[in-house]
Amino acid sequence: MLRKLLLISAVCLITAPALAQNYAAERRNMVDQQIVKRGIRTTQVVEAMRNVKRHVFVPERYRHLAYSDRPLPIGHQQTISQPYIVALMTDYLNLQPDEKVLEIGTGSGYQAAVLAEIVDQVYTVEIVEALGKRARQTLNEQGYDNVHIRIGDGYQGWQEHAPYDAIIVTASPSDVPPPLKQQLAEGGRMVIPVGGPVFQKLVLLRKTNGKLKQTDVTSVRFVPLVNDKGDRH
Repeated sequence: MLRKLLLISAVCLITAPALAQNYAAERRNMVDQQIVKRGIRTTQVVEAMRNVKRHVFVPERYRHLAYSDRPLPIGHQQTISQPYIVALMTDYLNLQPDEKVLEIGTGSGYQAAVLAEIVDQVYTVEIVEALGKRARQTLNEQGYDNVHIRIGDGYQGWQEHAPYDAIIVTASPSDVPPPLKQQLAEGGRMVIPVGGPVFQKLVLLRKTNGKLKQTDVTSVRFVPLVNDKGDRH
């Protein structure tokens, strides 16, 4: 019996570091194959994707798929976005270290963590209270003390801390919410998926002289941006 216990202990000691090492290797491979090979080479974006442990933001049952090239369910009919889309949207924001970013749709907290690796302050709004609380706990556990989470309707933004140098929206409204247009700083950038309930167009908006100029990026598929009654904006 003692010999069996010793063997079990030895296996446990080997397995835990091995799993951690595998996650690190999978994360490096994710960045190399899914991000860099697709043309995203901005240093701060690539490094952020290398640093953030995506698996801790994924529910345990899907953790073995954490670094796969796909979105994953996080509960409450929401998803954590495909890694490439996270990197792409972050890249289009052209972020600088001293900037302040607003995120609409906290979800798992993964996108907020990527942003927090690059900029000083991240403000993020989540309408599903359970997701917002879980994301706050995960982000705190990972040491991201520059991420501020509010439970509420993201369509309204977060006026208290406006204006924002950049705004990223990770759920899709039928059109760009007017409050977000107003809360974007002069010279600011917004990346947002806009369109129907199934497929949308990812667009980049730049504010110059108080006016927004739109550039179409690519076709995407995001969960809808909803209000507190579950109705789509």
